[in-house]
Amino acid sequence: MIISYKKLWKLLIDRDLKKKDLREMAGISPSTIAKLGRNENINTEVLIKICRALDCDLKEIMELIKEDK
Repeated sequence: MIISYKKLWKLLIDRDLKKKDLREMAGISPSTIAKLGRNENINTEVLIKICRALDCDLKEIMELIKEDK
């Protein structure tokens, strides 16, 4: 299974926010935004910061996708 943050990017678009806005609101680094863009693993504490900043739940910003073998 792989992690996808497409829901996060859609949520930002729906709320008319940019990645820079998210970075400032959640207090996360540019490298973390880059990791999110590459669907890499992110520390749980960072995901919680994002959810707090956007007032949302984890399921609204990420999903697990089955990999084809």
